[in-house]
Amino acid sequence: MGLYKLHFSALLLLLFSFNVSAQTQKDTLNVLFVGNSFTYYYNMPQMVQAMSNGKTTFIKTRQSTVGGSSLKDHWEETRGTKTRTLLSNFKWDLVVFNNHSLVTINDYDNFVKYTKLFDELVKKQGAKPIFMMTWPYLSNPLMQEHISKSYINIGKKLNTLVLPVGDIFVKARKLRPNINFYADDKHPAEDFTYLIALIFYKSFTQNSLDKISHRLVTKDMYGEKTYLSFLSIEMSSFLKQLVEESDVESAIEFYNN
Repeated sequence: MGLYKLHFSALLLLLFSFNVSAQTQKDTLNVLFVGNSFTYYYNMPQMVQAMSNGKTTFIKTRQSTVGGSSLKDHWEETRGTKTRTLLSNFKWDLVVFNNHSLVTINDYDNFVKYTKLFDELVKKQGAKPIFMMTWPYLSNPLMQEHISKSYINIGKKLNTLVLPVGDIFVKARKLRPNINFYADDKHPAEDFTYLIALIFYKSFTQNSLDKISHRLVTKDMYGEKTYLSFLSIEMSSFLKQLVEESDVESAIEFYNN
C-alpha cells in the first residue's frame, strides 16, 4: 500500500509539473523586435519585458537591430543583420518591425516591397507581424502626416496591425510642449522610450498600466539589479494615462477577428 501511495504521489507531482509548465508556456509571449536605433535606444525591448515581470503574461523579448538599418537591410541580411535567420530558427508569437525613419519619404517603393515580404514571411511561419509607425524629426514635424498615411495604408492593404507610435508621440508633445522627448534630432529620450514600451505592452496584453513602475529594472548576468528607467512618478502617470486613453489596439484581438 505504501509503494502504491508513493507511485500515486509521484504521478500527481508529474501531472502538476506538466500543468504548470503548460500554463507558463501559454502565458508567455515570445516577441522579436526588428529594426534600428529607434528600437534599441534606452533598451526599449528590455523595458517591455521588465513591464511584464510578475504579471499574468510574461513578454520574453529579443531583438535584431542595427543602427540606421532598413527592412531591406534586414531582408538581405546586410550590415550585420541576421533577422531572417532568427525568424527561421526560433518560434515567435509576435514580430515587431521598425523600418528606417525616412524610408516612407525617400524610398517609398522599397518601403512597400520589404514590408510586404516580411509580412508574408512572418504570417507563413505562424507568427503575427506588427509594424511600428515612426515619428518626425525634431527639426521637421511636418514629416508625420506622410509617415502616418503610409503606415495606415499598408496596414489596411495587408490586414496587418500598425501601432501608431508616431501619432501618440505627437499628441504627447502637444500636451507637454515643455518636455524634450528627443535625445537628439530624431532619437527618443528616456521618457519617450518609456512611452513606446507602454504602447507595446498595452497592445500585447491589454492589461491595466496602473501598476507599471516608473523605475523599471532587469538583472545583469550576475543576477544584480540594472535600472532601465528613472522617470518621475508624475511623468510616468501622464504617459500611462495617455496610452490608456489612446485605445491602443490589442495585437491578439486584431488577428483573432
